[in-house]
Amino acid sequence: MQIKSRFDHYNINVKDLNKSIEFYKKALGLKEKKRRDAKDGSFTLVYLGDEYTDFLFELTWLRDRQEPYELGDNEIHLCIRVDGDYNEVRAFHKQMGCVCFENKDMGLYFIEDPDGYWIEILPAKQG
Repeated sequence: MQIKSRFDHYNINVKDLNKSIEFYKKALGLKEKKRRDAKDGSFTLVYLGDEYTDFLFELTWLRDRQEPYELGDNEIHLCIRVDGDYNEVRAFHKQMGCVCFENKDMGLYFIEDPDGYWIEILPAKQG
């Protein structure tokens, strides 16, 4: 059997949904594409997307979660390619105070969201 698949979405849990939505809008230009609220108010799912692909980034907010999420030592991350002048984008992220790691030899850097998740930032054109 040969399975054919395609990416649909990637999920993270967030403590403050509005703060996270604003961060991803400001830092990466992602926009809310759809939302699902539990009938009992126990959770909200917000799906963010870009202007170029059908891929969705799901933010899950759980009403009863009070403490920050423990991300542990698992070095998973999301990677985003950005259009425009890469150095200007990096300067903007530095101004936001969210750049958490740079590897100039590899030509990349990471930003950190309000919950401590890292997002790798690469230029749109592959080098």
